[in-house]
Amino acid sequence: MKKKEKEALQEKAHILNILKQVKKALIKKNYVKIKNLSNQVLHHASIHQRPDVISITVIIYALSKMIEREDYKKEKNWEKFYSGYIQYIENAINELENGNIEGFRNEITLLRQSIQNLSGNLKNYINEVFRGAKINKASRLYEHGISMEKTAKILGVSLWELSEYAGKTGIGDVNLAVTLPLKQRIKYTEEIFEI
Repeated sequence: MKKKEKEALQEKAHILNILKQVKKALIKKNYVKIKNLSNQVLHHASIHQRPDVISITVIIYALSKMIEREDYKKEKNWEKFYSGYIQYIENAINELENGNIEGFRNEITLLRQSIQNLSGNLKNYINEVFRGAKINKASRLYEHGISMEKTAKILGVSLWELSEYAGKTGIGDVNLAVTLPLKQRIKYTEEIFEI
């Protein structure tokens, strides 16, 4: 098996595992678990930089924020929307298990489009959550070393929004030129190599 094929199978298995855990956490309405799963996918996305994986990161994070906030649950079509969301996740899992990548992508697209079928405050709330999730995950990708411009482009946010958010959170304040004193670096090296 070629290296790229092996990597693709590993990526598929990783995403499949995450989505199954997301589905279980959704049913239990465990937003903390969902948020943690989003961070796991983000780390994977920062390495591979595939739009599908990055899109899943945003969707999972937005779900955690929606479940966390009680005010959404009072809206007229919340339960229908929420159960539909779980169904889209289940469909995406099934498509991945069957090796149908296009079907998987279609389910992710349908999941995002389901928001447009909402009306009133719920649609506005969820659109706001998704916008915030995109900016949040863009800043986290930037934190993982992907350029601000590329990150903004991948997630469809403006450079202005991303830089403003990164500025508020201090993500861009890391001074990469600062190093440890020589004695401390030698000590760490000795510990690593057990000298």
